[in-house]
Amino acid sequence: MGRNLIETIMGGVVLLVAAFFLVFAYSQADLGAVKGYTLSAAFASVGGLPNGGDVRINGIKVGTVIDQQIDPSTFNAVIRMTITPSVHLPVDTVAVVDSEGLLGSKFVKLQPGRSTQTIAPGGTIANTKNYKSLEEMVGQIIFLATDNGPAKSSATPTPPTPPAATPTPPTPPAAAPTPPAAAGEGKAQ
Repeated sequence: MGRNLIETIMGGVVLLVAAFFLVFAYSQADLGAVKGYTLSAAFASVGGLPNGGDVRINGIKVGTVIDQQIDPSTFNAVIRMTITPSVHLPVDTVAVVDSEGLLGSKFVKLQPGRSTQTIAPGGTIANTKNYKSLEEMVGQIIFLATDNGPAKSSATPTPPTPPAATPTPPTPPAAAPTPPAAAGEGKAQ
């Protein structure tokens, strides 16, 4: 009976330590939604950006994606995000949907501009860049590699250049003919 009691107490201690570790990891991982003011941005493609995704400036989390909707008139994806109250974005800020590598998660990267005017809470980030998937980038590279170059804009075609003439190597001088041997020369007597 004593052995079962010790095993039960040790199991409870292990569960308490595991619960403490999970609470600590969650609080330090910054997984919660950022509380702050709301902004929106419209993109033609968001490439699987999840609700709850990060909003970052220079790799530092400053916000959270809270909602995604389709604009019924333009059919663009409209992203709503919360931004930390201490961050005041200039009106010429650019929003880009980016990923953390080939298989990483998607996030919104903000590139603040130099304007002194800031976007008001509830405002819209007007400058956006659409997400380009790996497949789209590979397709563009293949297209560029197989294309014959940019189209010529002149109306008259340029004639092809003739192949360069290859110089002929000089011929070696002909050897002087040897005279026939005189009769009787070189014969033993």
